[in-house]
Amino acid sequence: MPTTVRSHAKINLGLYIGAPRSDGFHPLATVYQTIELHDYVTVSAHPAPETSIRLTSNDPRVPTDSRNTAWKIVALELERLGARASVSIYIDKRLPIQGGLGAGSANAIAAFVALETELERSRQKDRALTGTPPSWLATLQFAETIGLPNKEPSLLNTGNWPSSQLDVAAKVGSDVPLFLIGGAVLGRGRGEIVYPLPDIDSTWCVIATPSIGVSTPQAFHDWDSLCVSEGLTVHASEDRLEQLSRAYVSAFTEAMHGRSSSGVPAYDRDLAGPQESALVRTGITSWIQNDFERVVFPQRPSLAEIKRLLAADGSPEAALHASLSGSGSALFGLYLTREHAQAAQHRLTAAGVQSQITQTLPRSKYWTEMIVE
Repeated sequence: MPTTVRSHAKINLGLYIGAPRSDGFHPLATVYQTIELHDYVTVSAHPAPETSIRLTSNDPRVPTDSRNTAWKIVALELERLGARASVSIYIDKRLPIQGGLGAGSANAIAAFVALETELERSRQKDRALTGTPPSWLATLQFAETIGLPNKEPSLLNTGNWPSSQLDVAAKVGSDVPLFLIGGAVLGRGRGEIVYPLPDIDSTWCVIATPSIGVSTPQAFHDWDSLCVSEGLTVHASEDRLEQLSRAYVSAFTEAMHGRSSSGVPAYDRDLAGPQESALVRTGITSWIQNDFERVVFPQRPSLAEIKRLLAADGSPEAALHASLSGSGSALFGLYLTREHAQAAQHRLTAAGVQSQITQTLPRSKYWTEMIVE
């Protein structure tokens, strides 16, 4: 029986980029946050004399060969396992293909999880005879055992991590590993080094999907030019990104213990503002930003206008935070109530911008709801 998996999107709660390294990659610091919007990925797999992979989709824009991230990760994992199988992958596309929401990367991990589930079924009979232990997917309940960080990023608990699976994911793409964690995830390196952060409660979210696109390579090129003009060096970048990473970890950890990163008690009802929001308790909404906005908005001023509509600064329905996601062109706003999110969607609709209302997705819910069948 085929296995169907929800392939959830992500947003970036801040995205800080460094000057390009000697290998051409850019170091960064970000917090990835999974959201409820998703594609569906269905995989069927069974042992075969030779490996074959077939991929189809309801969207003709989706590559159906080895360029596809789902195809790549299935091929790499079979190679890592030394296994041969006949694999069919179907991607029911509902997310934007190139929008800064990590849809393609999420498809890879959904296919990965579905493949492991399919292979696990085929192993069950042998396990009953030989006592072979179940796979990492069956034994590691991520939401419970993956570990939470200390305040120092260097002290993060990685003892329970599926390191070989994370290595495979990183070979497919920089933001693929985050989807092996889910929830709130600190991203370092070029985005492929990931650490789970303490989860925050679900927050209402509006995703705006403009009709225009953004070229990520061009955005990085423009960023490189900005680094040169401002004299930002690789060394200075690393110092900045390390400081920001520590600030992220401290903010989420202190919020988990009932205090904001500024030291303000989380539930002081005498303070102005939405103090009951878990996102606000982290304190990050007062300082996070997306560096890509500095180079994308001048080229695409309509995206800056969409952010303004999402933010609605000064209004009763103002966003807790609004930003470009990744390099775009999708943008998002986070809101205290569903009514505030609906008001934002109405503003976007009046401006002719498509949008969807969703919620952020904590790690426990991400894993318990991932496998459909």
